[in-house]
Amino acid sequence: MPQVKINIAQTGEITSQAAIRNHSMIIDRPEAKGGTDKGPMGGELLLAGLGGCFMSNLLAAIEARNIEASNIQIEVDGTLEEAPPRFSEVTMMVTGYYTDIDEMKRLAEMSEKACISANTLKGSVKINIVVK
Repeated sequence: MPQVKINIAQTGEITSQAAIRNHSMIIDRPEAKGGTDKGPMGGELLLAGLGGCFMSNLLAAIEARNIEASNIQIEVDGTLEEAPPRFSEVTMMVTGYYTDIDEMKRLAEMSEKACISANTLKGSVKINIVVK
């Protein structure tokens, strides 16, 4: 079974650095939470990973079907809960330029089903996709 491995190393009191293939990223907290604000928090990266996974599947579906679409953007909004802190719901709002909204809704549904991150989170987090 294929594995995905990422290395996270401490680089400061609160700060760490993720090594992902040939890429690296600083993970930190905002100053208000005791960090130095040198990078996003892990929870923010979780939302970015979900949005990025969904976006790559959506763009691949658009390209494979030669759909006229451009300037696709996804706004990812996570609803935070406490005790324990977690996201209880995530909404991804898809916008862009396209002529057939029904086709985009169909491609968005397909992309969610193909997204590793969405499939992993579905049992714990309600995921909504909105195409405008």
